[in-house]
Amino acid sequence: MEYRYNRFECQGQRCSFMYEERFGHPETNIPPGTLFEKLPDTWVCPKCGGPKRNFQFWSQYV
Repeated sequence: MEYRYNRFECQGQRCSFMYEERFGHPETNIPPGTLFEKLPDTWVCPKCGGPKRNFQFWSQYV
């Protein structure tokens, strides 16, 4: 069974940072495979500092 990972895009002004579950974000201690909904509510966009609620689902991939 293959798992489908999701991508979420920050909607902050002129940001468009993409969080990809497959890769996580090691620079902020988020390991690969971390689902977006499992990120702490206090997590912020590493590019613009916007809150987690600024992110929208963008696409799904294998």
